[in-house]
Amino acid sequence: MPGLCNNGIQIKVTIMKSKILMCGNEACGEGAMLAGCTFYAGYPITPQNELTAYMARRLYDTGGVFIQAESELAAINMVFGASCAGARAMTSSSSPGISLKQEGISYLAGCELPCVIVNMQRGGPGLGNIAPSQGDYFQAVKGGGHGDYRLLVFAPASAQEFLEYTALAFDLADKYRNPVMILGDGLLGQMMEPVHMPSPKDQGGAAAEKPWTLTGCKGRKPRIIRSLLLPDGALEAHNKKLQEKFKLMTELETRSETFYTKDSNIVLVAYGSVARIAKAAVEMAREKGIKAGLIRPITLWPFPSKVIENTCVTAGPSAGSGSAPDNNRGAKKFLVVEMSAGQMVEDVRLAVNGRVPVEFYGRMGGGIPSEEEILKEIELLAGPDEKD
Repeated sequence: MPGLCNNGIQIKVTIMKSKILMCGNEACGEGAMLAGCTFYAGYPITPQNELTAYMARRLYDTGGVFIQAESELAAINMVFGASCAGARAMTSSSSPGISLKQEGISYLAGCELPCVIVNMQRGGPGLGNIAPSQGDYFQAVKGGGHGDYRLLVFAPASAQEFLEYTALAFDLADKYRNPVMILGDGLLGQMMEPVHMPSPKDQGGAAAEKPWTLTGCKGRKPRIIRSLLLPDGALEAHNKKLQEKFKLMTELETRSETFYTKDSNIVLVAYGSVARIAKAAVEMAREKGIKAGLIRPITLWPFPSKVIENTCVTAGPSAGSGSAPDNNRGAKKFLVVEMSAGQMVEDVRLAVNGRVPVEFYGRMGGGIPSEEEILKEIELLAGPDEKD
């Protein structure tokens, strides 16, 4: 693996000097190490095994704890225990493995325990195949476990972003005392790209002391971490507190990227690896005179609904102002592209709220849309009258 040797100090000297070639799985692992991750528990499953292998070596070199658990259920509960003790804890898996972790994720959210969970999606449902997919969107953003909880969900689109957003995920998990998910796929996880490593002064690091951790009653008042709240009204009060936290996350942590949206008649919405393909298709459409643009959600939850809403076509002066309404400002049509049967498209339609049509193009079961396929869909939406 790039940049690895038996001397942890030498690794840091090597990788901080310049860019190195890494796959997304490895970049994700290095982002965790830069953030001060000290505990990892996981169970092997393709296509995220490079991440598990990377964490095994890096945590050994830095004196952290790596555990290959006996199952995905065991791994998520080990993360629960490590987080209770104050460790910066992480687990990873791929689609069916993440399904097995859902009860534990709900417990983590209910107990307000920070951790980072990585899902390199594969084709499904069931065991499916090891090809990339985006079929786990609902599971990630709607809460795959039980109860009214939310995860902050990042969708990186490159190896560089895997490093950066994984490092950020640890900080935000501690800030909000909440699990954070990194949602990737097999294509991004195994594709190799140059990754720029931050200088030592730009690195993250271990979190500050956490006053709620279970470190033993050393002459102080006991601390309790639990999600079983039986007194009348206690659980409702706790849920209201959680919802206020989720509201704050929505206000402060929503992230997205826009591309050619200021003058676009047709705006694509795509995330992760598909966003990269869609961006190339937008460039091709522009060369043909079609005013196309792209919105890339970086956080899938909180979802950038306002960005999408503000991109819709808007009316100009009202009828009472003496001028005719101008309905030509903003997107007239949306095209959502996903490697699924259509999941994120539901959130886009909610954001658009019927103002303009929202169309969908998807591939399933490991199928990857090409630039040409997406361009064809753009051309069908544009028609002969929307070209320059």
